[in-house]
Amino acid sequence: MPIIQAGAINNTALIVPDLYVEIVPPQNLILNGVPTNILGVVGTSTWGPVGTPVIAGSMSDYYMNFGPVMARKFDAGTQVATAVQQGAQSFRCVRVSDGTDTFASANIPGTGLGITALYTGSLGNQITVTLQPGSSASSWMLTARLPGIQPEVFDNISGVAGAFWLSLASAVNAGAGVQRSASRLITIRPNGNTSTPTNFSLTLGSATVGSDGAAGVAPGQLVGQDGTSRTGMYALRGQGCGLVLLADADDPQTWTDQAEFSLDEGVYLILTGPKGDSISNAITVKQSIGLDCYGTKLMFGDWLWWADQANGLIRLVSPQGFVAGRLANLSPEQSSLNKQLYGVIGSQSSGQPQSGETLSYSSADLASLFSAGIDVVSNPQPAGSFWGVRGGKNSSSVVTRNGDNYTRLTNYIAETLSAGMGQYVGQVITATLFQNVRATILSFLQNMFGQRLLGSTDGTLPYSVICDSSNNPLSMTGLGYVQANVQIQYQSINEKFIISLEGGQTVQVAVQTLPAGQPSQ
Repeated sequence: MPIIQAGAINNTALIVPDLYVEIVPPQNLILNGVPTNILGVVGTSTWGPVGTPVIAGSMSDYYMNFGPVMARKFDAGTQVATAVQQGAQSFRCVRVSDGTDTFASANIPGTGLGITALYTGSLGNQITVTLQPGSSASSWMLTARLPGIQPEVFDNISGVAGAFWLSLASAVNAGAGVQRSASRLITIRPNGNTSTPTNFSLTLGSATVGSDGAAGVAPGQLVGQDGTSRTGMYALRGQGCGLVLLADADDPQTWTDQAEFSLDEGVYLILTGPKGDSISNAITVKQSIGLDCYGTKLMFGDWLWWADQANGLIRLVSPQGFVAGRLANLSPEQSSLNKQLYGVIGSQSSGQPQSGETLSYSSADLASLFSAGIDVVSNPQPAGSFWGVRGGKNSSSVVTRNGDNYTRLTNYIAETLSAGMGQYVGQVITATLFQNVRATILSFLQNMFGQRLLGSTDGTLPYSVICDSSNNPLSMTGLGYVQANVQIQYQSINEKFIISLEGGQTVQVAVQTLPAGQPSQ
C-alpha cells in the first residue's frame, strides 16, 4: 500500500493494481495580516552594533542593546522613549556613527591578555571585569558587570598557564556550552599568554577609551547607504516596519530619499522640519524640495518640550517619536488627528509650562500648513485642551490620499497581499486557481470588515474581487499571466464636523417620530 504526497506521481499513469494513499495538504485560503505597529528608529547611541537592526520592546530592552537615553541631537533613545510613552511596544533600532567610534579596552596586569568591550561606545567604559577562584577546586570564575544589566558569570574555568587563558577566552567569546551563551559585554584576546592566573579587578577604558562616534553625525549618516552593506535607514529594509523615523533628521535635502524609501518598503516615514522654523519657510522649502508623497508625514519644526527622566532635564526634542509612537498604537484605519499625545509639556511656539504663555495656532496658520502637506503638534485639540496631532495629514497634495489612514491602510493591505499571495505562483492556471485566489483575498477583506478596519455608511460591502475568465482571457493566461482586480473603499475620517443650530422664539420645530421602544422626553 504505497503512501504518496499529492503531486508526487501522475495519477493517470498508474499501472500496478494497488491501494494508493495520497496525502493532500489542507488548502490555505487564509491570509494573516502583517504587523502595523513595528517602529523603525535610526539614530546614535552609546553602545550596540553599528548599522544592524536590533529588536527592542521596551526601554529596558533598548538600554541592554544600546545604552541610556542621551541628551543630544540624533539620539535614538530619545525617540524610543517618547514613542514608548504613547504605547509603542515593538521597535527595530539601527545605530549610526560618524566613523570615529572606538572600543573600550583594558589589559590584565602582568599579562599580555586584553579585554575589549563587545561594541564601540562610551558605555563600554563602565564595564568592570573580575577574576576570582571558581566554585570548583582549582578553577576560576570571571564576572563582567555593567550597571543596569544582569552580571555575566563564567564559572569553573580550569587549565594551566596558556591552556587556562584559551579556555577562558573560548567561554567568553563563544559560550560555555549549555551553561551560558557568549558574553554580550566583552571579548578576550589570549595573545599567547602563558602566565599563571591570579585575582584581578579592572574597568574597561584604561587602555583604550570607548567613544560613541556621535559628535560628527549629520542627517546624511542617518539616511545611510544602500547596497550589499546597508547602513542607516537602509538597514531597515525587509524588517517589517510599519513606521520609520530618522531621529532629528531635519535636513530637507534628505526628505526625498526618505520618501523614496517609504514607497519602496511600504512604510510610513515620519519627517521633521528644523526646530524654530517658520510657517512660510516650511512651505517654501517643502515646495522647493519637491516633497509630495503619501508615504511620508512631515511634521512642522515646532519642537516639543519633554521631561527627560533619565537625564533629569527638560529638553526640546523633535515631535517624531511622539507622533510615530501614537500611530504605532493605532489601528491602520485610524488617523492621528485629535488623539492625545502623552509626555508633551510645551512647544517652541507655546513655550514651557512655567513661561505662562498660552499661544496657539490660528485657523489661518493651520490652513496654510495643511494645504501644503505639513502637519503639526499643538494644543488645544477639537476634543479639548491636550497635546495632539492637529491635522492627521501625510505629505501628499492629493486630497483623496493625504490622510494617515490612507497611507497606513494601503501599506497594510499591500504588504499582507505581498506576504501571502505568492503561494499561487507556479500553480497550474485553472478555474480552481481563480476560485482559490478570489476566496483567499475575500477572506482577508472579510476579516478586515469584521474587525471594522473596513466599513461603509450604507451597510454595503466596501470591497470586491474579480479573478476569473472575464479578466483573465486566454491571451493572458497563455503567456502565464493571472490578474486579480481588487477594489476597496476606505472609511473616511471626520475632519470637518458641522452642526447646524437653529434657535429662537420663532423657530418652527418639525415633529419627529421616535423609534419604537424609545421613551419620550
